[in-house]
Amino acid sequence: MYTLTQEEIMAYLQRIGIAEHQPPTKAYLVALHEAHVRTLTWQTIDIFTRKPAMIGFEPSVQLILSGRSGYCFHLNGAFSALLHSLGYQVNLHRAGVQPLGLEPRVNSFHLGLSVDFNDEQSKPEKWIVDVGLGDMPYHPLPLQYGSYEQGPLRYKVTESSVVTPGWRLEHDPNASFVGVDIDAEVLTGLDEFYPKHEHYSRSPESPWLNIFLIRQRDAEESNELRGCIWSKRDRNGVSKTELVNESQWLSVIADVFGEKLVHYDSIERNLLWKRVEADHQAWKAFRAEEIN
Repeated sequence: MYTLTQEEIMAYLQRIGIAEHQPPTKAYLVALHEAHVRTLTWQTIDIFTRKPAMIGFEPSVQLILSGRSGYCFHLNGAFSALLHSLGYQVNLHRAGVQPLGLEPRVNSFHLGLSVDFNDEQSKPEKWIVDVGLGDMPYHPLPLQYGSYEQGPLRYKVTESSVVTPGWRLEHDPNASFVGVDIDAEVLTGLDEFYPKHEHYSRSPESPWLNIFLIRQRDAEESNELRGCIWSKRDRNGVSKTELVNESQWLSVIADVFGEKLVHYDSIERNLLWKRVEADHQAWKAFRAEEIN
């Protein structure tokens, strides 16, 4: 696994708002995980604009350090390298996300992570780590079957029904997908995921190729921007807002999601908005036809 230099470690910690380098404890893992999820969005912007970023430990770390973000392979790939560099025992796993309406699966279209704690003075523990799912989870979970509440969202850790040995992280019943299954086998690298990233990035069958999508969450709410629709979930439920002009759209992207679109100039941002708006209007017209 890629080991960051001390300069890269400090730059990464600064990027996610962590002030100091600490020993690899469970408390520090929680703080790192929360800061990562809160600061770095899960997004398909580069895929949508046909400028997909490379995956791999070093490219993903450099993506983060350049002020950008990505989706699961980038986020979990970079975070695993950071944790490894900080002294954590990090494991890589094949995983698969279950979308609404489909069956559970482990198809390596998601990179799963776990962290082992083997303190001589206490019982060995394994923790589920995932900063690459957008709105779940906010902080890591012990690999112990049961239900867990994090702010407005509830999760469940169970045995996987599709891979043995393995485990399953079920999402909140009202969330954007059902859950994720993880194979317990530990991988030695990312080779498994390169063809999956190629499919996600360039295939006409990719679910992300034509969707502008950003997800983020913090302790008390989760946010999603899908095209021109901003959805916010908190303890009061879900609210949806249609963003009707470029200024409003860019403001939400910056203020809610913390995304500055640093590698897109003003002309490119305007073209991006026009494409998103056109797709949104086409979707509205289709919905109107369905209703009529």
